Amino acid sequence: MSRYLISTWEPEVPAFWHSRGKPTASRNLWISIPALMLAFAIWMVWSVVVVNLPAIGFKYSTNQLFWLAAVPGLSGATLRIFYSFMVPIFGGRKWTAISTASLLIPALGIGYAVQDPNTSYPTMLVLSLLCGFGGGNFASSMANISFFYPKAQKGYALGMNAGLGNLGVSAVQFVVPLVITFALFGGEAQTWTKAAATKQMWLQNAGFVWVPFIIVSTLAAWFGMNDLASAKASFAEQAVIFKRKHNWLMCWLYVGTFGSFIGYSAAFPLLTSTLFPQVNPLQYAFVGPLVSALARVAGGFIADKLGGARVTVWTFVCMILAVLGVLHFLHAGSFAGFFGMFLVLFACTGVGNASTFRMIPVIFLTLHQRAARGQSEGAQAQAVASANKEAAAVLGFTSAIAAYGAFFIPKSYGTSIALTGSADAALWCFIGFYVTCIAVTWWFYARKGAEITC
Repeated sequence: MSRYLISTWEPEVPAFWHSRGKPTASRNLWISIPALMLAFAIWMVWSVVVVNLPAIGFKYSTNQLFWLAAVPGLSGATLRIFYSFMVPIFGGRKWTAISTASLLIPALGIGYAVQDPNTSYPTMLVLSLLCGFGGGNFASSMANISFFYPKAQKGYALGMNAGLGNLGVSAVQFVVPLVITFALFGGEAQTWTKAAATKQMWLQNAGFVWVPFIIVSTLAAWFGMNDLASAKASFAEQAVIFKRKHNWLMCWLYVGTFGSFIGYSAAFPLLTSTLFPQVNPLQYAFVGPLVSALARVAGGFIADKLGGARVTVWTFVCMILAVLGVLHFLHAGSFAGFFGMFLVLFACTGVGNASTFRMIPVIFLTLHQRAARGQSEGAQAQAVASANKEAAAVLGFTSAIAAYGAFFIPKSYGTSIALTGSADAALWCFIGFYVTCIAVTWWFYARKGAEITC
């Protein structure tokens, strides 16, 4: 048997958790976090690259640029559907190492492609699609970490993994504008003229800068993480979630929280440069994802204390108010107000990301424990094991569906601007969707007498 495979894992048993479980879980968590950060960085790298392409000679239309920003969301979300089921099949250690190593493909590809303005648009679209490898990683990463922690600490663990992992979005929007200003890895500079001054850029660094970190993170996962025998399950065993009503309800809610976060992150730089051409969006773009990531960490603690459903309801209320604020300041022509409201919106998505993910393990544990009530201890233990496997699959699958927000939000902006000349129609649609999320959360999980209180 491999020394990386743990045959007995009982995090709900206090003696086991404090003697062996917690140190092992912490080690796996802290290796998982930087791997997930890199995945988010590669997934969102086009949000920065597209802003710079016109300056160095790429003759793409605004709609084509929005497509390049949106396509990683489409491929990442689709890959998440498959990645959701990979950890119980291959093992968390193996799959984390393999999926992290796959990020080298788009990182190197972008580094070479952006050096030639004659690179075809279809080639750029393919590279954009390949960045979806980073988006897919989130589903498997969250499913894996959920197995390691007891019910009482799942909010903390998932909040830390996702919240700090989400910092990859902020990192790429902060780091790339810096590293493209000098010859970090040598190579030819791209030049352009602005205001009678010639400037230089090394846009290839947007891809190359992540390569050494990806290699180190892959090795850390391979040699430092563990596989859990108790987490093993075939696809058929996990596919039962498609029959669970609560899987689909949580998909809907997570589209509202995580789908909003990743969609707003992908679209904000290009949306800002389109609506406020006098503003350099790359000076501000990293702040929103940073606020959201930190809010997600805090949201995990808050949801553990107050309950995920209660926090989720009020999060969606605040998101509606923030979007209304965005609309107000957009019409007032105030970038400061527009940016401020988006920061509130980003903070809300972070808290909501954590609170909705806190709900999922509780919902499925409650369902299985109800079914096993009055049965033998063995049956009750099996109920807990089954609940953990289903919850892990649901965590991954809901994140897959929600990730389509990274495609639909940028495309909603692009379509709204193309058809009406403004982003208003898209923003009003977002408000309508958040209203439905409040209704679903309140009726099924938050009201007195709800089917499951979580």
